[in-house]
Amino acid sequence: MKRSFAERIAFMNSMYGLPSNSSPTVPENVQDRLKKFKATLLDEVNEIDDIVKLADDGASKDDIVVAIADLLGDVIVYCRSEALKYGIPLEQVLDVIMDSNESKLGADGKPIYDENGKFLKGPNYWKPEPKIRELLESAASNR
Repeated sequence: MKRSFAERIAFMNSMYGLPSNSSPTVPENVQDRLKKFKATLLDEVNEIDDIVKLADDGASKDDIVVAIADLLGDVIVYCRSEALKYGIPLEQVLDVIMDSNESKLGADGKPIYDENGKFLKGPNYWKPEPKIRELLESAASNR
């Protein structure tokens, strides 16, 4: 049976000697770790320029979409691995964020846009941070 993505990330972190925590943790060297993570993500984001160049040079749509898929996949792997280092249950955090995003709809259940097409928050919108805090506090108390 194939392991889940989260299980594979945990195995990868173990294999490469990267931190792995089962509950929310902030390490002593958090500033250094965050700076390194930012540098890694910026390297990935800068690959977008390579993809733009591919498109400018007339690469096939198949080659372009493969490059985009690889870029997006790499970013997700880095983010999921980083979450594990901090003991953050990322899939549950994403559920809270998506629930919050869905609360942005208008009272009629439809998106609300301003005159420039920007998506606005509806009357039932709620910020995700308090629920994320609850989730992380609950995860920490289950140590």
